[in-house]
Amino acid sequence: MAASAVNTADLYDERGEELDSVALQFQSLGGRSHFGGPIRTIRCFEDNALVKSTLATPGGGAVLVVDGGGSLRTALMGDLIAASAVANGWAGVVVYGAIRDRTAIAGLPLGVKALGSNPRKSAKAGAGASGVELQIDGVVLRPGAMIWCDPDGILVER
Repeated sequence: MAASAVNTADLYDERGEELDSVALQFQSLGGRSHFGGPIRTIRCFEDNALVKSTLATPGGGAVLVVDGGGSLRTALMGDLIAASAVANGWAGVVVYGAIRDRTAIAGLPLGVKALGSNPRKSAKAGAGASGVELQIDGVVLRPGAMIWCDPDGILVER
């Protein structure tokens, strides 16, 4: 079964203790409800320059996980960046923070999970780090590990 077609409940029933489940309730905001792939990471706070530049590169079916510190004060991705992700072959984006242009993003063939939305733009200074291990809601997300997302939640390979 392709990563994009996996139901997280079924996957958990099959693999259980090999997986971590993110209990934090992310919203499903993209046009694809089920998505997954190898993790690529960014840690940034209210600055989306790294998100924009990363999603402008070939994704190869990967999922970008963005640790925005849970901030809902500014959006870390909008419709133009999301359209770039689609054009570059990304499977999806998980944002521990906010996005904007949620109606337009819902129409794109891209998986998107985020805490919420805010129309306010973020800084563009390029502050942050990519390719780093993240921890969100007590779950470790390592570059290269697999992630699966659907309306039920998010599962991560240990």
